[in-house]
Amino acid sequence: MTTTKRIIVGYDRSPEAKFAAAWALDEAARTGAPVELFYAYEWPEWAPAASMMPAPAVWPDGQTDRAIKTMLNEAVSTARQSHPSVRVTASIMHAGAALTLRDRSSDASLIVLGSRGHNAVAAVGSVSVSVSAHAHCPVVVVRGEPKQTAPVVAGVDQSDLAPLVLAFAFEQAAARGVPLRVIRTGTFALGFLEERPVVAAQIVKDEQRALEDLVADWLQKFPEVQVSATYITGHPGDALTAAGNDAQLVVVGSRGRGAFRGMFLGSVSQHLLHRSPCAVAVIREMNGALS
Repeated sequence: MTTTKRIIVGYDRSPEAKFAAAWALDEAARTGAPVELFYAYEWPEWAPAASMMPAPAVWPDGQTDRAIKTMLNEAVSTARQSHPSVRVTASIMHAGAALTLRDRSSDASLIVLGSRGHNAVAAVGSVSVSVSAHAHCPVVVVRGEPKQTAPVVAGVDQSDLAPLVLAFAFEQAAARGVPLRVIRTGTFALGFLEERPVVAAQIVKDEQRALEDLVADWLQKFPEVQVSATYITGHPGDALTAAGNDAQLVVVGSRGRGAFRGMFLGSVSQHLLHRSPCAVAVIREMNGALS
């Protein structure tokens, strides 16, 4: 897969931001996309400590900007040395990170964030959830260093986002030369499995067959990818977190139906963002970023 749209990385020099930058640079080397290291901050972050005392508004001064630019320039220099084929730039915005990244996502192929950091750009929390829920391109939240040979995992349901999740997951698996695990989950009413085991078994069988049929269509486009498809009864957050133990990337939609409804807007999103042992990619729109 190739793209000319840039990959934007929330960067603040924290260890988590460095992991995010490394992930983005590796992705850019595969896709040919340029990378932009992005730092955002806004007033009142720079207001006086004694904020209850009368004082004039304090905006970032030249010295602060110069220090941040020096930090970013060093990161750009390091990136160009480690990934000489990737075009790398840096930018600073005196604005809120979430709204800015959501706006910038219209012209990006990916937004990449660390699992947490020293400023709002890289932190898991309101920024990551907001950008994931509203971005016009995939958003990747990087956790730790990826296992280069580990599989990609895709969590799908019956929503209209499932094809986008599978498109991204198949392309990631194909580009990395690793297997793909596709997972769909479902839940039963309390006691249903015990009271009506034959009916429950048939439901699971039907769901498994439907999932395999869905994956078969994608295998025609990506015959080189080794794929397994599994229907699991249980909570999607638990299932995907468990699958992430042996994966390098988990791909999900920003919303869904059934067990996946509200993903990245509620408990499931928090579960994955805070507990996933590997990177999480959230798909809401493709924005023409992938081919």
